[in-house]
Amino acid sequence: MAITSWDPLTEVRSLARRLERFMEPMTSVTSFREPFRYFGEGFWPNVDIYEDKEEIVCMVELPGMDIKDVEIRLEDSTLTIQGERKMTREDKKENYVRVEANYGSFSRSFTMPSTIDKDRIRAEFKNGVLEIHLPKRAEAKGRTIPIHT
Repeated sequence: MAITSWDPLTEVRSLARRLERFMEPMTSVTSFREPFRYFGEGFWPNVDIYEDKEEIVCMVELPGMDIKDVEIRLEDSTLTIQGERKMTREDKKENYVRVEANYGSFSRSFTMPSTIDKDRIRAEFKNGVLEIHLPKRAEAKGRTIPIHT
């Protein structure tokens, strides 16, 4: 029977490496084609992104938010949507506060392809959904080449 010694520092280093791997997706910019998982507290709006021949569209769920509390930026090829969902009311009864909705600041970033026409980007906010339309440049849409005989 072999006797091995237990080293608590090895255990701590192993835990630190596992935590770094766990936190990495939450601290980096996500490509719009990569799935994203978030486990945590606070407000984290759902984002659906789809692409067709003409454009990429980001649909961000922002229920109960005022659009003045949201900022959209495109720097280089990184689209960032950030803002804050503020608590507007509390249901109180005898020192008891019940809050089930999530509130707080958020920031979501996605790497977009370089084919975006930055001068034609537009955003619309309707019924709690922010739609960001990122049109593609003409050369990115492709074209059919005729075949001559």
